Amino acid sequence: MRVAIVFPGQGTQTPGMGAPWREHPAWKIVEQAEAALGEPLAPLLLDAPAEQLARTRDAQLAVLCTSLVAWEAARPMLDDVVGFAGHSLGQVTALIASGALDLDDGVRFAARRAELTQAAADEHPGRMAALLGATVEQAEEACEAAPAGAWVANDNAPGQVVIAGTPEGVELAVARAKEIGVRRATSLNVGGAFHTPLMSSARDGLVDALEQVPFAVPGAPVVSNHDGTAYVDAAGWRARLAEHVTVPVRWRASMETLAGLGVSTFVEVGHGSMIAGVAKRTVPDVSVVACGTPADCEQLFNEEIS
Repeated sequence: MRVAIVFPGQGTQTPGMGAPWREHPAWKIVEQAEAALGEPLAPLLLDAPAEQLARTRDAQLAVLCTSLVAWEAARPMLDDVVGFAGHSLGQVTALIASGALDLDDGVRFAARRAELTQAAADEHPGRMAALLGATVEQAEEACEAAPAGAWVANDNAPGQVVIAGTPEGVELAVARAKEIGVRRATSLNVGGAFHTPLMSSARDGLVDALEQVPFAVPGAPVVSNHDGTAYVDAAGWRARLAEHVTVPVRWRASMETLAGLGVSTFVEVGHGSMIAGVAKRTVPDVSVVACGTPADCEQLFNEEIS
């Protein structure tokens, strides 16, 4: 059975998300990540309250580590992986899982990425809002009501588009969206206008940070959700990862690309079920199974993958 491995991004974190893995052998990944960063990370997965996990750096490291632990458990069971992808931050996880990025380098890069994007958010405060039932064209029209103040940030699936921008810009865009028939707009609990031009200073910082990060050819194609294209090279990821923070996440196109590789099943590795929800709208012929806990992995791989 041909599978693609997909990883979640920021926004899927919850208190205690790593607790089911605490006694699993794969927990060694957390210890390795702690050694790479020189700081404790286990408390983020076990004890951190929701207020702490709303902070960009803590949220992203918690999601990254939980996903990597789950991947460590799932990896030996999979022998026909034809592609990898990850939503926003999850793209870093995908690069580590594919072998394109060493775990230690990947964890350090993820921490630096989070620091730079939060600094950009502090410099240019912003918001994000999901437009439910909207087309990309409607979202773009809504953003035009706030010139230079709102942009499409995520094209997740048919009927689920996220916009982001300045607080005033998003307010104007949401008002316009309702005028043109978008049924609902929901504010997202995030710390900035990610994947917009307001992250330009983070992009510039990442260009410098990535110069020192070594990349290898991945074991299977990795789909970049900045353009929905599958890549098998190494060096091009420096430019893609830097640009990624200022351009929309094209997750719908990413899933369509994976499906085009002949994938029959997406394995959602990590906490939550966000990817399963949007995949059903985009590529309904591709099944989605979860590996979020040890029990999930054992049950689903025994029943559906093997």
